[in-house]
Amino acid sequence: MFVAEVKEHLVNGIIPFWKKLRDNTYGGYYGYMNYDLELDQTAIKGCILNSRIMWFFSNAYLTLKDESLLEEATHAFEFMKAHCIDYKYGGVYWMLDYKGNPVEDMKHTYNQAFAIYALSSYYVASGNSEALDLAMGLFHKIESTCKDEYGYLEAFDRTWEPIDNHKLSDNKHMESEGKVAEKTMNTILHVLEAYTELYRVGKDVEVGRCLEKLLQMTELKVYNKEKRQLEVFFDTQLRSIADMHSYGHDIEAAWLLDRAALVLGNQDIIDRTKAYTVPIAYKVKEVAFEKGALNNERFNNDIDKTRIWWVQAESVVGFINAYEKTQDVAFLEVAKEIWQYIKTYFIDSRAHSEWYWQVDENGRPNKSYPIVEPWKCPYHNGRMCLEVIRRDINV
Repeated sequence: MFVAEVKEHLVNGIIPFWKKLRDNTYGGYYGYMNYDLELDQTAIKGCILNSRIMWFFSNAYLTLKDESLLEEATHAFEFMKAHCIDYKYGGVYWMLDYKGNPVEDMKHTYNQAFAIYALSSYYVASGNSEALDLAMGLFHKIESTCKDEYGYLEAFDRTWEPIDNHKLSDNKHMESEGKVAEKTMNTILHVLEAYTELYRVGKDVEVGRCLEKLLQMTELKVYNKEKRQLEVFFDTQLRSIADMHSYGHDIEAAWLLDRAALVLGNQDIIDRTKAYTVPIAYKVKEVAFEKGALNNERFNNDIDKTRIWWVQAESVVGFINAYEKTQDVAFLEVAKEIWQYIKTYFIDSRAHSEWYWQVDENGRPNKSYPIVEPWKCPYHNGRMCLEVIRRDINV
């Protein structure tokens, strides 16, 4: 029943909504729809949004075999080729106007990673080797430009000179303390995610070696064994600079790290990874699951009990993955409760809508948040549906 419900929501809810966001005049997909479902066709278009949409339609096609989904992925691919990639200095821009002209030409490692992720999946879906070539080019750019002896630098200007990393350390608590993170768990996680997909589809030896190092970095530098959680914000030398627990990132990381280890195919790495991803999942279940959903995060002693759309989506996958690793049915029960919460409070019943961005503890949507914007996309909730279908576990 669970798998059937999720598939029905994917096919009749998420996919039709995002198809209608397609811009047939200037390419790509429209970048903003407010809470009242008013579409702004002249809003900025985030390159991350385009990458995530391309990834989503590529994988939806691979799962459902509907040719119209591959055509949508190709539409996003053509926009990326024509507008998102900087052919002079390399890499992918941060933000474009509605016509596809750069309005923020900074380069961020996180953004490059999502382009790699999308291009790799599109290569599998389409067989277009140009996509794989572009992904490998971005991989080499990250490895040649964005690394230091401790890990990955993150923020750069258009010509790849380092700049302040405000984009990924934009946190109200960090701001109140006057801190800017030079490195973040979020970027490390999504570079790992991108390299996992790139290695899976191309089996490049160098990519595999870098992926293995990312897993090692996460285990030894990002994971806090005593707390059973991932640290979030770091200085240049990967020393934690904040007492923070991001519940959504941890449960998402728990399954993405396992996926990376499985793709590498080394049993020792698989076992070493499981040894800390399982404790991460148990910790999140213990401290963050409340009243049918996952709270957002903890900073020092301040617990944010806001419910965020992507956190709920990733928790469904993360807890199902934890069940697969442990056979502990308590994880399945939590996944089931969160799906029920999503159906009740997050899926917008209004016509031509999708999921709310966030709801409060009582399930009331925050009307100041839009339905679509550069970070609000079908990547998390769409991927949840695809993973549930792929794993085929009824809870």
